[in-house]
Amino acid sequence: MEKTELVSELKRWCRGEGLDETHALMTIVPEDVEISEVEETLETIKSLGRVRVRGRNFSARLHRRMVLCESRETVQEESVPTEVVPIDGGEAWPVIILGGAQAAAEGFNSKLKGLLQAEGKTMEDLKSLFPSTPPPTSSTESILRAVGDLLEKTAKPADGGSYGRLRMFSGALPMPPGEEPFDHWLEQASLMVEETECSDREKRRRIIGSLKGPALEIVKAVRHANPEASPKECLEALESAFGSAESGDDLYFAFRLMQQQKGEKLSDFLRRLERSLAKVIQRGGLPASGKDQARLEQLLRGAISLRPDADPAALERKEGCTPNFLQLLTEIRAEEEY
Repeated sequence: MEKTELVSELKRWCRGEGLDETHALMTIVPEDVEISEVEETLETIKSLGRVRVRGRNFSARLHRRMVLCESRETVQEESVPTEVVPIDGGEAWPVIILGGAQAAAEGFNSKLKGLLQAEGKTMEDLKSLFPSTPPPTSSTESILRAVGDLLEKTAKPADGGSYGRLRMFSGALPMPPGEEPFDHWLEQASLMVEETECSDREKRRRIIGSLKGPALEIVKAVRHANPEASPKECLEALESAFGSAESGDDLYFAFRLMQQQKGEKLSDFLRRLERSLAKVIQRGGLPASGKDQARLEQLLRGAISLRPDADPAALERKEGCTPNFLQLLTEIRAEEEY
């Protein structure tokens, strides 16, 4: 991977994490290097001050882990070396930063995009101002064409989309600042496993790249027992360790006892039912084929604000089948608005 690609990756990563580019840097380390070793090694560069790891991703092309870091001091291009030797010795790690030239170019691109959006225009509109047949006749036209090509390239989403960058999760208690609750992390990780088209090996690497502490130890144990464990098996092991200990039957029983709270909108109660029902089905407490009927029955049983003319069962009679979640939500919200 060339340096320009690494710099582009660092830019995208900073945007995704909301990190100030003037305090951001990236290094590339072997897969088994711990976070503490990365931080201590980079802190040997005195101009950076205190350094903290903000994210990790495994690169299949490099066969190494890319680590996003944030420094307390502003990153100065002239005082940061291009590589750093680990505190325990060994092969040097490359250090990638955003230099002043890159930051200026990024600022120009952002300003140009903002101007186009404010005017309701696109890059196609900008390029259409200049005929494509004759060659460029001025330096201004050349610059505009070059900027247009650059923005088109940078606008393309990275491979894997947003699912490729999971938030960090450690399983530590109390939950460290900046981490996702396990249920939220598991939902995003499950979507990544189900929806992305990359190989199981790459999915597994993305999962491992978002873990640290006790959670990482769990997956390491799974891989030690079965080096070819699937991403789904890794998530199941994490759920066994950090998820709810209730069985599918217990969750189903709790679902059947759910009631609308005083002051709670019926649409909010339906959403709460849906979250609970999803866990029931995931744990095997109810076949997926019966979810629509169970949802409707519990909505009617637990609701306290239904009027006769707002009965969602009317939709069942109208459609000739049990309404799904979106149909119920649409009907209820329309009634609430009315």
